[in-house]
Amino acid sequence: MGPHGSAAGERSDSFVESHKGYDPRIILFYFILAALLGTLGAGLAYRQLANVGKYADAERQQNQRRVLFPGPRGNIYDRHGQLLVGNNHRFAVLLHLDELKTELIAEQSRIRRNFVAAVEKKDVPGFSQLRQIARVTLVQRYLDQVNKILGRDEKVNAAELGRHFDRQLLLPYTLVDDLSGPDFARLIEGLPVRSPLEVYASNIRQYPFNGAAAHTLGYVRPDNEVEADGFPGEDLTTFKMKGTSGRDGLEKMFDAQLQGEAGGRIYRVDPTGFKINPPLESRSPKQGKHLVTSLDIDLQLVAEEAIGDQIGAAIAIDVPTGEVLVLASMPNYNLNDWYPRMLPETYRKIQERGAEFNYAVNGRFPPGSTYKILTSIAGLRAGVLKPDESIIYCDSVLRRFNGRFVCYNGREHHQEILLTEAIAQSCDIYYYEAGWRTTPERLAAESRRFHLDVPTGIELPERGKSIIPDPEWKLRERGEKWFPGDTANMSIGQGFVWVSPLQMACFTASVARNEIFTQPTLIHDPDRPRQRHESIGLTPDQRKAILDGMEGCVTHGTAKTINAIAELRIPGINILGKTGTAQIPGKRNVAWFIAFAPRENPQIAMAVALEGDTPGEEYGGGRNAAPIAAAVMKRFFEKRANPGRTVVAPIRSE
Repeated sequence: MGPHGSAAGERSDSFVESHKGYDPRIILFYFILAALLGTLGAGLAYRQLANVGKYADAERQQNQRRVLFPGPRGNIYDRHGQLLVGNNHRFAVLLHLDELKTELIAEQSRIRRNFVAAVEKKDVPGFSQLRQIARVTLVQRYLDQVNKILGRDEKVNAAELGRHFDRQLLLPYTLVDDLSGPDFARLIEGLPVRSPLEVYASNIRQYPFNGAAAHTLGYVRPDNEVEADGFPGEDLTTFKMKGTSGRDGLEKMFDAQLQGEAGGRIYRVDPTGFKINPPLESRSPKQGKHLVTSLDIDLQLVAEEAIGDQIGAAIAIDVPTGEVLVLASMPNYNLNDWYPRMLPETYRKIQERGAEFNYAVNGRFPPGSTYKILTSIAGLRAGVLKPDESIIYCDSVLRRFNGRFVCYNGREHHQEILLTEAIAQSCDIYYYEAGWRTTPERLAAESRRFHLDVPTGIELPERGKSIIPDPEWKLRERGEKWFPGDTANMSIGQGFVWVSPLQMACFTASVARNEIFTQPTLIHDPDRPRQRHESIGLTPDQRKAILDGMEGCVTHGTAKTINAIAELRIPGINILGKTGTAQIPGKRNVAWFIAFAPRENPQIAMAVALEGDTPGEEYGGGRNAAPIAAAVMKRFFEKRANPGRTVVAPIRSE
């Protein structure tokens, strides 16, 4: 081999040597590259395998939407099964915007072409404006179909429509609300079967008796807080059809029971928010549980009609069980005015009349001479009164403690008077002396024993506060000393004593059962046992004296008016009662009547309180309040004599 061949071989060996794969100068980089590739692969595997659930959830939340529909509220009935609150249909025309995607794209293109043909290209509206114009134009086109059938000229609210498109696309848009029955029928007949337009029948709360028992039943208002317990998709973007919630009365207190079970659907949506049918999940709504009240709507209507245009309350209680048969507060208001919207003018009139206030439960008034029953009980239990002993001579005016105390019962001269006649004739002077002998501390203690100082516990909001005073209370609340005149006022239910009509009805029911407490309830239970509480603690003779006095009040005393009116007499039944008239300085007087019947095995107890404007004379309670109680009691015993279920015709709106 020549010299040239030798040189070529050397160059070849040198090239091969310089390109060996295990060159120690670059092998380190192989390891680094392998480590980096391994790390990348592990990271990808971790993200694809370990975090697959996380990314699936994110994708699901982005691509799925949940829609909730409220269930109908449960009905409310009276104790005989008469419907007091139910649901009625409310008709509307809805447009399902999520079904208009293709039409919207076509409409937007058409509008753009029209602009291009009419103006210079630089003046053509932008995408957002074109989209808004297309939406309004297309929706108005569908609304015009409805207008043609109904003979209307409704126009689309562009701002409202835009908000609905942007925020609630999956919910149907209301084109026409509150349709009449004939309009509903015409639309069903005239609209195409396959159309994004829907004639929709929703539920609206209905009160067949309008304002009857308004403060007890309560009302509902629109509510967007619909919840569907147990329905999946709580982490999804959720759209809710409007529901209702109770805002007063039983509608509020039993809202959880009356609320229906919401239904729902879960849809897949495209990137623009339009749904892809069919739904992935679906559940139908269910009606809420029904509520059977203790009320007797027949008696309730009698009470409200008897009160009429006066201001006040009437309560009737089933004596054995404490179930409330009547809870009337007047003036009342039409419950159907509240939903779906209360007109400002209507609400102004309600406020002007004071019709929102529940006089029966939240009214607080001096009980007047009805409190003398409690004074009698306290004095008998203290041993300072005896049924057969006259404690004072009534000469219409008594001068004592440097004061002048008047017998306001017609300025009568009752002379030597016993307990029974003091009750029947409501002798103030007798009870001034009874109060001084009993002491204000004992009167207050007896009042508290009958629970007159605390809420009754009825299933309604009790917002007022009762007052049962004593010397300590006056010093604490008013910074003043207690005087004998305060005791005199307290003994006849005047001065600082303030209670509610419902409390006095419970007190009367307790006296009827010869017990110290009655727990009122508005829920009917046909198997409810008789209430049993601590006995009042009177001897038979003491109790007889009080009952004789209450019976005498009606037969010949301050409530004899109701016994003299033939229409108010109850054959075979004697009412035991006590009248009262409370004077409120600077305000109107309050006429009271408490009563129960019959004497043996009492079944019904009542309290009636009416605001009046006649200066306080004791006959106020007998003349104004007693006939209302008598009318209710007469109807009660008529129904007992004819026990077939009375079906009362609902009051229809004008």
